[in-house]
Amino acid sequence: MGNCCEILGNFFCGQKNTNIRISLPAVCFVWQIAMVILFGVFIRYDEESDVRKWLEHKHSENITSDIENDFYFRYPSFQDVHVMIFVGFGFLMTFLKRYSFGGVGFNFMIASFGLQWALLMQGWFHSLDPATGKIYIGVESLINADFCCAGSLIAYGALLGKVSPVQMMVVTLFGITLFAVEEFIILTLLHCRDAGGSMVIHAFGGYYGLAISWVLYRPNLHQSKRLNGSVYHSDVFAMIGTLFLWMFWPSFNSAITDHGDGQPRAAINTYIALASSVITTIGISSMSQKKGKLDMVHIQNATLAGGVAMGTAAEFMITPYGSLIVGFCCGIISTFGYLFVTPFLEKYLKLQDTCGIHNLHAVPGMLGGFIGAIVAAAATVEVYGEEGLIRVFDFEGEFADRSVGTQGGFQAAGTCVAVAFGVVGGAAVGLILRLPIWGDPADDNCYDDEVYWEVPEDEETIPPVLEYNNHMIHKHQDISESNFSVEQS
Repeated sequence: MGNCCEILGNFFCGQKNTNIRISLPAVCFVWQIAMVILFGVFIRYDEESDVRKWLEHKHSENITSDIENDFYFRYPSFQDVHVMIFVGFGFLMTFLKRYSFGGVGFNFMIASFGLQWALLMQGWFHSLDPATGKIYIGVESLINADFCCAGSLIAYGALLGKVSPVQMMVVTLFGITLFAVEEFIILTLLHCRDAGGSMVIHAFGGYYGLAISWVLYRPNLHQSKRLNGSVYHSDVFAMIGTLFLWMFWPSFNSAITDHGDGQPRAAINTYIALASSVITTIGISSMSQKKGKLDMVHIQNATLAGGVAMGTAAEFMITPYGSLIVGFCCGIISTFGYLFVTPFLEKYLKLQDTCGIHNLHAVPGMLGGFIGAIVAAAATVEVYGEEGLIRVFDFEGEFADRSVGTQGGFQAAGTCVAVAFGVVGGAAVGLILRLPIWGDPADDNCYDDEVYWEVPEDEETIPPVLEYNNHMIHKHQDISESNFSVEQS
């Protein structure tokens, strides 16, 4: 028995090997070839992207202008969401002093693989044509695929600097799969409304990443403490990500809402909540320091909490002052989370959360789900009108007789489903990632780009240059060289 335990101990806790020359290319090529095959079998253009079907649709509906194509309505929002996924999330993770390549580069990898798998997974659950067995995609499919990727990118925030790129591909594969299932349960079976994804994106992604991080707890991570922090320029780069996310979050929450009143209302509510969360975050950050100085960690993250919490209720008639209250409260809650909750979780629950996704995504996402439940349950005919209630909550078909109180209950249940999927799914994926075959770094080698990237030298030795520019080399040969001399150190 003792020998078995010793063998298992050596298997799981032996020397780390970060050489991924075989494993990473194998995963990339095998999975990408699988995508090519699956796309060839299942994916086709939808009616608004296929030339023959679009022309037939125009003739049958007497449409005279191509501007009626939904692409022209949705594409601006898609652009904004796409920038958030690749630039916003990517640069937000560049705050670590020696892990900027990994932050933005692996974000690029996760999103690029994830959006392909998301088109398939969401297509199988939401848009598979039973008659043809095909998935028909258009611009809204691209938006939803980006949303799907966001859950895995949020999870990456908790694991930043502690996992290998191969592990992140595994996290993305299972994360997209779990996302598609929980989204189908919440939006289709429970018939919840969650335009901005407080439940299905933020609550799920947050607790998914936290559960994985908890299972992958590193007792000796303090050996890399010297690199688990920022420097001046890395915080500036991370702030670029914050600003991109902050500016485009109204598009994120309104991208797939209804034509007409739904999209502008969602954008307005999100816009107001974000502004409110900035002010309260700055206030609490200053209050927490003896001399009133601001902490850049709070400004980079907690200022976005209002947008996260407004995701579910954004398309509801929450009123502008209601949006202000949501942003006001979430800015305070998120900042307090960074001040007190994150240290508590690491010390007592052994939960190492690199980016603090518990405070930016998990808790605000869960609160956003419950806020949406309260606002839905409080909806009245006087505010929405009878047709408005049907339109906003989609009380049609088998859900035509559902009351707003019942809808509020299902919204709350949907939040619980998202959290449960995140925790249970993350724990299961974490166990898979504990296998010592993924090339993850040792405890004393985390948060360092040099493990997986070719990193240039910090300072280059540049030989003295006698000419200002190369075009001066062959001109004015008679000019004395002393005119261009440089002082040698």
